[in-house]
Amino acid sequence: MRKAGREAEEKAEVALRSPLLLYSSPGAAVRGLRTRAAIPFRRTNPKNPMNIRIRNETLADAAAVEAVTVSAFLNARHTSHTEQFIVSALRKAGSLSISLVADVEGSVVGHVAVSPVSISDGASGWFGLGPLSVVPEHQRRGVGSRLMREALRILRERRAAGCVLLGDPEYYGRFGFQVDPNLILPNVPPEYFQAISLDSSRPHGTVSYHEAFNAQD
Repeated sequence: MRKAGREAEEKAEVALRSPLLLYSSPGAAVRGLRTRAAIPFRRTNPKNPMNIRIRNETLADAAAVEAVTVSAFLNARHTSHTEQFIVSALRKAGSLSISLVADVEGSVVGHVAVSPVSISDGASGWFGLGPLSVVPEHQRRGVGSRLMREALRILRERRAAGCVLLGDPEYYGRFGFQVDPNLILPNVPPEYFQAISLDSSRPHGTVSYHEAFNAQD
């Protein structure tokens, strides 16, 4: 009973930390957990207002985005610390469909990546949100929420069909995400895998992320 309780708590902790949790290894064999967001679920602190500007990543931001990603995941559990390599691989592959930074007085303190996903039924126009990173000193101050909302706004503007992520249902429900039993991400807790449809499509099948999520360096 105690073991089951610990496992449940650990699963919840993973979900609280990750909008995208992914198992990946050659041949799609499970190698281990990888959290894809270093923003623990906490309520925003209204006593710490910041002048946050959410903008598109530029070529000059690459090094700052890498530093933010490394810093955000440095002490995160259930991560292989390859998130910065994943973002770089997505960029090199031309698959960073959306890459936004949170800029506070000229310093990049947060970043979110959105990349295409494939669904086994052939549905098109779907994307996966993550990695999502905020440096520790700026977490729990609304930065992650601002990045999330802007990413979704751009997806709607581009008439995307929908978006998926893995995370805490209570937190991500505020953005319109909900569990869809017709969409499956293998080998992860199904109660935390969520989707938001941005049009009338309702795909059915297994979701696969870009091969860049296998990046190790």
